[in-house]
Amino acid sequence: MIKILDFDSLPPEEFLNRDIQAEEDVSAAVDEVIREVRERGDAALRDYTCRFDGAELQDLRVSGEEFDAARKAADPCFLETLKEAAENIRRFHERQRHNDFVLTDRAGIVMGQRWTPIERVGICVPRSPEAFPSTILMNVIPAQIAGVQDIVLVTPPRRDGSVSPEALMAAEMAGVAEVFKIGGAQAVAALAYGTETVPRVDKIVGPGGIFVATAKRKVFGQVAIDMIAGPSEILVLADGKSSPKWVTADLLSQAEHDVRSSAVLVTDSRELAEAVRAEVEAQLEALPRRDIARRSMEENGKIIVTDSLDKAVQAANRIAPEHLELCVEDPFALLPRIQNAGSVFLGRFTPEALGDYFAGPNHTLPTSGTARFSSPLGVDDFMKRSSFLCYDREALNACSGRIADFARREGLEGHARSAESRKQF
Repeated sequence: MIKILDFDSLPPEEFLNRDIQAEEDVSAAVDEVIREVRERGDAALRDYTCRFDGAELQDLRVSGEEFDAARKAADPCFLETLKEAAENIRRFHERQRHNDFVLTDRAGIVMGQRWTPIERVGICVPRSPEAFPSTILMNVIPAQIAGVQDIVLVTPPRRDGSVSPEALMAAEMAGVAEVFKIGGAQAVAALAYGTETVPRVDKIVGPGGIFVATAKRKVFGQVAIDMIAGPSEILVLADGKSSPKWVTADLLSQAEHDVRSSAVLVTDSRELAEAVRAEVEAQLEALPRRDIARRSMEENGKIIVTDSLDKAVQAANRIAPEHLELCVEDPFALLPRIQNAGSVFLGRFTPEALGDYFAGPNHTLPTSGTARFSSPLGVDDFMKRSSFLCYDREALNACSGRIADFARREGLEGHARSAESRKQF
């Protein structure tokens, strides 16, 4: 049964960030996988795919024939849903584009900044039990808007070696040309270092379990990564007028992901807290993934009761959740006071699932308290900034003495001489 706690008597550990470090055996296993992929390439990928996914593959790449079969097998109604979701996601992320700038307000000096896309990106898509079409759209579309030329998608196959038609149609709709049937730490290693078949990329993005997260941590520096994602989280901040049924359904929507997921209710109503605890038990009985959700709620879930909405906001900011629902009478009044959250869902008719699949804002979000300092996946994650600078002769001569003095104060005579060397011209 989910526990009910009082905010004013909570011990500090209830607010500590969730640890996403891997256990030593996981870390050692990932080291071995990375080493094998670097040494044996495609052969190692086929071996690991057989061992972990039960699929014996000759060709790791999804073929044109497989895409053709997926088009025939896909549900036309669902394809319309995918199309509308893709349009919503594109519309939102188009607003994230940056503009270059140039400063020319001083004689003889031109300086500025320009944005350029990362050239090649790898996107990891988990399968549980199927590859997630939503994750494909959420990761690929911002990359396309940024201007990434080569997008490589990896996802574990089914036991028969196939990938779900829905996933392939999402990939095609988003414009992905290369899809590989690999997952886990081995897919991360392949993207980071390249194999005979899988191209090496410049950045790896996308969610995954502890093995994927650990592999991403280990290859960081060889390639860029988006974030180290932990288990899914939701915090529902609700007042006493909220529906216990709705609040409970939203909590369980995240608890069913994984036994390590975290579902938290923060409320200023003891009556709602008690009603939700009873409703959790009732709704669990009818949930197909009840065993996973029950463990999640018992081990990681909690209900925190405060004596005011002000303290409820304090609790939310201290926890810094991945998903934050504001199920209150006036959610927009609270929004300016929310400092730490991956994505905020406003009002009683905005469930977190809306953001997972359809609305437009990205669903790849910071977890484990990292919303204190990081952001949802977006167009920025697929771009990089360069600055540029140009001084003419007069502009440099006007400041070269100051530059040389600055350099000598730092003990760097070569810098000083470089600044002074052009004075004779």
